Amino acid sequence: MRPVLAALAVLALAGCGATAAGPPAVEGSVDRIVVEKAAHRMSLYAGDRLVRTYAISLGGGGLAPKVRSGDRRTPEGDYRITGRNPRSRYHLALRIGYPTPAQTAAARAQGIDPGGDIMIHGLPNGRGALSALYKGQDWTDGCIALADPEIEEVWTLVRDGAAVRITP
Repeated sequence: MRPVLAALAVLALAGCGATAAGPPAVEGSVDRIVVEKAAHRMSLYAGDRLVRTYAISLGGGGLAPKVRSGDRRTPEGDYRITGRNPRSRYHLALRIGYPTPAQTAAARAQGIDPGGDIMIHGLPNGRGALSALYKGQDWTDGCIALADPEIEEVWTLVRDGAAVRITP
């Protein structure tokens, strides 16, 4: 019976755009997130074990790294999950620790505001049923977005303080 349940779980995740790898993940077990911007892919890891992979949407400002507030780009670099907002304007939101102190200093040296409030989140509240319209589109202001069922899973699996690496 167990292999059948595992196969059903993989099929259910595939319908959401997620894929599973290995045995089921445990709540709070994910300690590392890797975002590959060009591939529009986010992978969750528990130690060295790949747990899940998702198709994602990014900032509508293109694939270049975030430079300033309002550029609608997703940043690149190494961060941490620094908080959670269950009452966000989007379905659940995990806060990414952008900008780092070095990014803030570099922006200030150029006389610009680096921006902030970068999250991993779901769709705008009340629009979950429209996920097909968002899939494959870069529409955020620099955040990383998933379908609502996917962010619910990510919310559960990812521990506070998890490492986040965002690559080009």
